[in-house]
Amino acid sequence: MASLKYRSLTLFAPTNEAFQRFTGNTTHVLYHISTVATTLEQLGTTISSDLEGNPPLYITRRGKASQEQIFINNALVLRSRSNVQLQNSDGRKQVLHVIDDVLQPLTVLPSSSIELFSPDAFQFLTYSESLDVNSHRMRSYREKVIMNKKENVFQAVGSHTFFIPVDEGFKPPPRADLFDKKVIDGHVIPNLVLFTAAAPYGDPLRTLAFEDNLKVQITFSQSDSKPPKIYVTSNTMIGDGKHTPGNVLAEVVKANIPVKNGVVHLISKPLMIVDNTVKEFLEDKDDGPLNKFYEVIMKVGSDFMQSINGMKNVTLFAPSNEAWATSNLDNLIKDKDRMRDILNLHIVKDRLTIDKIKKNNVNAISQVPTNADKKFLYFNVITDQDNNETITVEGGGVNATLIQADIAATNGYVHIIDRVLGIPYTTVYEKLKSDPMLNKTYHLGMLPRFNEQLDNVRRKYTFFVPRDKAWRNLERTWPSTYKKLFMPAFSYHASSILEHHLILADRSYTMADLKALANDSVVVLSAMRGILKLKIREEDRRE
Repeated sequence: MASLKYRSLTLFAPTNEAFQRFTGNTTHVLYHISTVATTLEQLGTTISSDLEGNPPLYITRRGKASQEQIFINNALVLRSRSNVQLQNSDGRKQVLHVIDDVLQPLTVLPSSSIELFSPDAFQFLTYSESLDVNSHRMRSYREKVIMNKKENVFQAVGSHTFFIPVDEGFKPPPRADLFDKKVIDGHVIPNLVLFTAAAPYGDPLRTLAFEDNLKVQITFSQSDSKPPKIYVTSNTMIGDGKHTPGNVLAEVVKANIPVKNGVVHLISKPLMIVDNTVKEFLEDKDDGPLNKFYEVIMKVGSDFMQSINGMKNVTLFAPSNEAWATSNLDNLIKDKDRMRDILNLHIVKDRLTIDKIKKNNVNAISQVPTNADKKFLYFNVITDQDNNETITVEGGGVNATLIQADIAATNGYVHIIDRVLGIPYTTVYEKLKSDPMLNKTYHLGMLPRFNEQLDNVRRKYTFFVPRDKAWRNLERTWPSTYKKLFMPAFSYHASSILEHHLILADRSYTMADLKALANDSVVVLSAMRGILKLKIREEDRRE
């Protein structure tokens, strides 16, 4: 170390906060040093460290020039504190960059007698029992790689991302039999090094298994928990007789292991392999992405799980763990009949993929019957200015967004959503603001400040809200009237129209309430302006 003051070098120095967060036993100082003085502008895709074996450090650039972020392995470069250029007493250039994390090289266990410096991904697999990887074992995957003669994939020169399932993920035993050369290829993203801090979350990335007859992509995602859990999803876009189309979700159990030819992430189970039923997917992991949903199901009664398992074609819209955290379940969970009805609202007796939802949504808002009596789900496809699509689902008056879609099972699909359907969590105002099918009514109500009252939680509202399709019909029939209504000068008229749709009373009315009041006759209710005469009838199994 003393000789460093006489040499050219680049130092990547972690902040004090980074050291406070660091849980490792040893700080490898030489792994933070390169013997070439390099500014941020001069950094390429890799730079050799001064640690024994000179393992590379990987440089990732994200964003456009003015807002570009630079990462060294999994550490973000703090630009305002970097590019500090100095000269030592011999006139040699030295450069300092400050980073937000401690760099951690791959090391052997202290108890091991092997010497291994800067191993590639196959050497990592071969000697994994002697490496410091938190006691994870990869023997099963290594055997499959050797059996299928795919060693060259892990020895390939370059910079790649490898996803390696740990041994626990090979249970139950038949799973290992489904491995072949293409499944192994589907665990590798070629020519791209992706550490989790710099990963393009939500963007599909091509794997080695991307050809005419089989196309597999991998996507990074993370939970909203603290700290967030990292997941990867394989999407078999085009399958064949051996490889089922759909998504397989796996948790990253140990991330960011640098090797000579890229980075390794250890994952909880193999990608691409579809061998679970929907029920088995829910039961898969005690701390998995749906364990809260599973706990609620078990409290309601195991018969619900059995009913799911008995369905040959089923789609489950499963609320994430974070969705349950924001729902008021203390009283609801005691009412098992109500909870069973809410759970049934999340089940569709059909194999409902995203592509199928989009296809059904081309000319109208798509709706499908649920396992709850006379309850439907309504879908909407939202495309933003960058052509990114978001799928929303409404059930029981609650809107949710699909955050993990098309998780394939042997008897159907699972879509993870960000809300619990059927359990209100917003005011009427918040519902109006967030529901993509009610945009026009929301914007109309903003002009005369009509909407502000709808945020009052001490009042009981029943609002018959015209959805966007109704306004489009008005625009086609009466274009001039429609145009004027949405002009600020006519806000009084807009408010008057909306008041005809709003009931303010000592209670709110569900459709079941209105049907009971009607009893095959007309219900008369006082609106904020005028009266409403309602006749309720069932049509096409809808209310």
